[in-house]
Amino acid sequence: MTRAVRLQSPAKINLDLRVLHKRPDGFHELRTVFQTISLADAIDIEYEPSRRTELMLDDPLAIPDNLVLRAARSVLDAMKVRARIRFRLRKRVPMGGGLGGGSSNAAAVLLALPVLAGRELSLETLSALGAELGNDVPFFLTGGAMLGVGRGTELYALPDLAQEPILVVSPGVPVATGPAYQALGRSLTFNESSRSINDFQAFVRTLSERRSAAAACALSANDFETVVFGQYPQIKKIQGGLRKAGAAGVRMTGSGSAVFAIFGSETERERARKVLEGGRVFRGCRIMPAGLLHRAAYQNLWRRQLRDHLAPGDALWPLRSRYAR
Repeated sequence: MTRAVRLQSPAKINLDLRVLHKRPDGFHELRTVFQTISLADAIDIEYEPSRRTELMLDDPLAIPDNLVLRAARSVLDAMKVRARIRFRLRKRVPMGGGLGGGSSNAAAVLLALPVLAGRELSLETLSALGAELGNDVPFFLTGGAMLGVGRGTELYALPDLAQEPILVVSPGVPVATGPAYQALGRSLTFNESSRSINDFQAFVRTLSERRSAAAACALSANDFETVVFGQYPQIKKIQGGLRKAGAAGVRMTGSGSAVFAIFGSETERERARKVLEGGRVFRGCRIMPAGLLHRAAYQNLWRRQLRDHLAPGDALWPLRSRYAR
C-alpha cells in the first residue's frame, strides 16, 4: 500500500553568527542563533514497502547530489528498511542564500520516512544522521530558536520569540559557503575569540530576556558580512536600503546572500515592501514576506502534515507512527 504525504519544509535565518578559530577537524568553531521562518519548500512523498530500494526524485532544478536522496538512503539504512519512494520537490526557498533550504529538505525526509515506514528512531539517532548530511540539518529536526555551538550541530533551546514580521530579500547571487570561510582567513588560533564570545553572550542574554529579535538586534553580528559585502557590494546596499525603509533590525543570514529585516508590525513591513519594490537597488531581487516560526508552531506543522500516519494521541517528539509494530 502506498503511503503519501505533502510537506512544507521551512527555512531558517541566523539571528547572529560568529566564526571563531578553525578546528583540527577542518571545520570552524561557531556561535550562532538559528530561527525557523515561515518561508518553505514543498515536498511530496509517496512511500511503498518493497523488496529492494528504489528512490526517484522529481526536481525541476536538477540539483546535483540532492540532500533529499542522501537523507532517504541514510534513514532507510538506519531503519534497515527497503522501499520504493518517489519525491517531488518544489523549491521556493532561494538556493545559495544562507536560508538552509537543502538542510531543511534533508531534515524533512529524516522526520517523515520513519513515520511512513512504521519505525521509530530517537532524536539522537536522527541528529547523528543529520550531522553527517550537513551542519544545519540537526537544527531543523527541532526548529524554533536554538543556540548552536561547535560546528552548529550542538544545540540548546532558547525561549520562543515574539512573532515579529520579517522581509527576506534574495538578490539572486548564490554565495558558496566554502570560499566564504576561506575569505575569513581564520586559523587554528583567533585572537578575537574572547571578545567575540562575550559579545555573542550579550546578544543571547538580551534575546532571551526580551524575547524579541528586534530588541536584541543592536547587539547582533554576522562575521561573514565583511567579506561578502566586499565581494558583492549590492548586498551591502540592500542592507542599507532595508534600514532606510524603517526595519528595526537587518542582517545577512548564514554566509549569504539573503538578507532579512525585522519590522514592528505587518503594516510597517507592507509599507516598506511597496517602497523597496520600486527601488533601483532592489531591482531583480525577490522580496518575500515571512514570519518567525517558534518551536511549538514548527512541531505542530509536522503533526498536521503527518496526521494521517501518526499514532493516536501522540504527543512525543520525534513523532510516532500508527504503523509501528
